[in-house]
Amino acid sequence: MSRAQDPPRGFFPFGNPFRMLSPKSSTLSPWLLSLLNGFELLLAERLKKLMPKSKDDILTLSWMKLAMVSLCETHNNINTLITDLQLPVSDWEEKWVDVYLDISVKLLDLCNAFSSELTRLNQGDLYLKCVLHNLQSDSGEKYLQARSSLDSWRQHVNANNARVENCRAVLDCLVKSLSLPKVKNSPKGKVLMRAFYGVKVQTVYICSVFTAAWSDSTNDLFDLPVSDKPLWAKAFTDMQSVVNAEIRDMLS
Repeated sequence: MSRAQDPPRGFFPFGNPFRMLSPKSSTLSPWLLSLLNGFELLLAERLKKLMPKSKDDILTLSWMKLAMVSLCETHNNINTLITDLQLPVSDWEEKWVDVYLDISVKLLDLCNAFSSELTRLNQGDLYLKCVLHNLQSDSGEKYLQARSSLDSWRQHVNANNARVENCRAVLDCLVKSLSLPKVKNSPKGKVLMRAFYGVKVQTVYICSVFTAAWSDSTNDLFDLPVSDKPLWAKAFTDMQSVVNAEIRDMLS
């Protein structure tokens, strides 16, 4: 009997080496990689600047201002990146639009809450100014007015701000969707979603710090686990570890 012929063997007995050089997943071109790296490196530098030089720097007005400026710059950068990607919204997939709107709408809610708290603090400051003004007089009537203003100030500062209390729920919603999205068949979309991930992480964390400061509760402070793939990951993790430890020590 004749032996069955073996199937023809390929030219390379160990398999096709070009398959290893050409993976199925879409890779980023040097141009797209440059855009992504530029965005992430800038974010990393901003996060490094938020690392306090001493524990006395945390939750100060200057640090909180720096944090908010940093966040605004990141949101401006994502808009610049969208333009540089030459990716108009009309070409976005539906889930990309959902991510963008989710961040934008919830950030607006948080900013409105923080603005209301600043307004409330300014009103409390007016009560104290009235107290000091009336105490400068020797009049008994002015003294009574000063006591009245002081009582009003105490009631004012001890009152809860419902908008700030609602910040935790808004932040919880953002955290639930806080993951590095997987994008197939769109290198530009992959860059956009990875950049959005960085925006979301910074937004959630800084807003949680503000919420914890105004609620005077560490329960509103997040410890966010992040992917180690972005270039800003280490800077964020280091900054979050130091800031959270100091805040918990301050508010405990």
